[in-house]
Amino acid sequence: MSAVSALSTVVVRDVQLHLGPQLVLGGISATVAPGDRCAVVGPNGVGKTTLLRVMLGALAPDQGSVERQPAEATVGLLPQERDARPGETLAGYLGRRTGVTAAEAELADATTALAEGEKGADDRYALALDRYLALGAADLDTRAPAVLADLGLPPDRLDDPVLSLSGGQLARLALASVLLAKFDVLLLDEPTNDLDLAGLARLEEFLTSRSGALVVVSHDRAFLQRVATDVLEIDEFSRQGRTYGGGFDSYLAERERTHAAAQEAYDTYASQRDALLEQAKRKQEWARAGAQRSARKPADNDKFVRHFHIQKAQGTGAGAARAQRAADRLAEVEEPRTPWELRLKLDQGSRSGARVAGLAGVVVERGSFRLGPVDLDLRYADRMVLVGPNGAGKSSLISVLLGQLEPTAGERWIGHGVVLGQIDQVRRGVAADVVLLDAFRQASGQDETEARTLLAKFGLGADDVVRQTGSLSPGERTRADLALLVARQANLLVLDEPTNHLDLPAVEQLEQALADYDGTLVLASHDRKLVEAVHPTHIVHVLDGHISVERP
Repeated sequence: MSAVSALSTVVVRDVQLHLGPQLVLGGISATVAPGDRCAVVGPNGVGKTTLLRVMLGALAPDQGSVERQPAEATVGLLPQERDARPGETLAGYLGRRTGVTAAEAELADATTALAEGEKGADDRYALALDRYLALGAADLDTRAPAVLADLGLPPDRLDDPVLSLSGGQLARLALASVLLAKFDVLLLDEPTNDLDLAGLARLEEFLTSRSGALVVVSHDRAFLQRVATDVLEIDEFSRQGRTYGGGFDSYLAERERTHAAAQEAYDTYASQRDALLEQAKRKQEWARAGAQRSARKPADNDKFVRHFHIQKAQGTGAGAARAQRAADRLAEVEEPRTPWELRLKLDQGSRSGARVAGLAGVVVERGSFRLGPVDLDLRYADRMVLVGPNGAGKSSLISVLLGQLEPTAGERWIGHGVVLGQIDQVRRGVAADVVLLDAFRQASGQDETEARTLLAKFGLGADDVVRQTGSLSPGERTRADLALLVARQANLLVLDEPTNHLDLPAVEQLEQALADYDGTLVLASHDRKLVEAVHPTHIVHVLDGHISVERP
C-alpha cells in the first residue's frame, strides 16, 4: 500500500454529465474516505460505470467536480470487462491494469527530461518516482508469481498470451490484478463476475482488510453484504444519488422505509387534494343550480325570498372557491415512480426429440489442459448444471457439446428438432459493432416492429435500439441476449454465467423464468441461489479436467 493510502480521500461534488442529449448523471455527491467501502447500486444503464470513469478522471463532468485529497493520490479503475488485448501477455495485462506500465513509462520519460535539463524536470521526476514506488512497480515482478500461484494459475505463464486463457482463468487473472493493485483509491466494476467460490472468498478477504478507500459497482448481494460499509444509490429517473450508511443490509431496510414513507406521503396528499377538489366541484354544482332557481320568477313574487336564494347561491359558490384555493395551497407531493421491471417468460416453440445431445468418449486438449474422456447423454427436459472452479473446463465442455469446439477424440451429437438458445460468458448473442436493431433482426428473424416491441420489454427503448452494440453496457447486452432467447423459442437453453451484468431484480426474474421453463437446460453458474432455483436433474462436477455426475 502506498504512503498516502491511509490519508487518501475522493470527494465528488454535484457531478452532472450528459452523453449527447442524454442525461447520465443528474447530480451525484459523495465522499469516500480511507477505510470506506462504498457500493454504487442502481439498475442497468443508470450510469454507475460512467460515475467510476468520472471519478478516475477519464471523463470530465459537465458540472460539479471530483477532488483527490491529497492531489497526488493514485486512483485506479479495474473495469468489469476483462479487456484482454491481442498480443498482450499475462505480465503485460497485470502491468496495465495495476497502473505499473503507465508509471514505468512516465518515469522513463521524466528521467529523459531530467537528463536533458528540461525546465521543471526535477519536480516531474520526483512525482513520477513517487507514483512508481507507490503503485508497487519496483517489486511487481516478484509479487505477481506468488499471487498467480495462490489463485491456481501457473506462475511460469507470465509470458504467455492472455488470449490463450480460458474464461475462468481470465477471471482469476483479473482477480490477480485486483490483489496486486496498490492504488490509493480503488474503483472496481463488477469484480465478482465469473469468479468461483474460492475466488469470491479471496476477493472479499482482500477488500475487507484493505485500508484504502474503495468504490465498487456490483449486483452480487452476498458480496455487498460482506464488503460494503456505505451504499450510493443512483435513481434511474432523476439520475441523482443518495448515500446510505451502515452497510448493505441497512441500506435495504432504509430504502424500504424511504419508499414506504414516500408512498404514504403521496397517498395522504392525493386523498386530501381529491377530497377538496370533489368538495369544490360539488359546491360549484350546487351554486350553479341555486343561481338558476333564483333567476326564475318566484310564484309569490316575493323579492326578499328571491334575494335570500341569490345570497345562498353566492355563498355556496364562495365555499367552492375556498375549497379550490385550499386544494391549490396543498404542498404538492410527487407520486413515486415505478421502476422498470424485467418480465421474462421462456417458452419453447416446439419440443425436441427424446435424446437432445450427447458426448461419447470426448477428449479436449488445449496446450497443457486436458478435459475428458467425457460421456454425457442429455435427454428432453433434463436440467443439467455444471459446477466447478474457474478453469476446470466448464465452458470447454459446453463448446464441444454444441459443436463450437472440435474434440481431440470421441464423438458428439445433437438430436432431432433441437432449437438452441445460448448465452455465453462474453455475450455474443447479437453481432458486435452494428446497430442493435439490425443485429437483433438478423439473429431473430423478426421484422422491425416485432423486434422493437420485444426489445422494449427488456428495457431497450427507441433510443437504445439504434445504438451500436459496442456502445451498450454489459447489462444491456445481456438483456438483448435474453430477448433473443425469447424470440427463438428454443427448446434447449445453454447458459454460461447468465447472471453476470444483470441487476438484482433481473436476476430474480431469470431465476423464476428458468424454474418455469419446460424445455432442456444446461447451466454453468457459481450463483448458488440460481442453481437451487432451477431444480437440477443432474449436477456435473468439473474438476481438473475430469467430470462426475450427481443426481440430486
